[in-house]
Amino acid sequence: MKFMVGDNVIVTAGKDKGKTGKIIRVLPDENKVVVDNVNIYVKHLKPMNGQAGQRLEQPRPLPTAKVAILNNENKPDRIGYKLKKDGTKERVFKKTGKAVPTAEKPKK
Repeated sequence: MKFMVGDNVIVTAGKDKGKTGKIIRVLPDENKVVVDNVNIYVKHLKPMNGQAGQRLEQPRPLPTAKVAILNNENKPDRIGYKLKKDGTKERVFKKTGKAVPTAEKPKK
């Protein structure tokens, strides 16, 4: 899968079309990504053990076909791969040919 956690993306279709956010989770088996503050649904929890009921807002996964990565100019782009001289693959933007900045992995 070409998307990675921390990539800035824009939603290209659906009710949240035009919204941007960072990828917080990638589901490669399902070809889906979870984007922060996009595709939010409300989960209702019933009251139990003396606690009041509550409504939790949680992001749902989006198909990767409905998102596009944002390049350095904040425009939607696609991702390609380029082989470096040392033999490793590097992600690049298709339109500009520049390398995709890799996000730092969050510490647990």
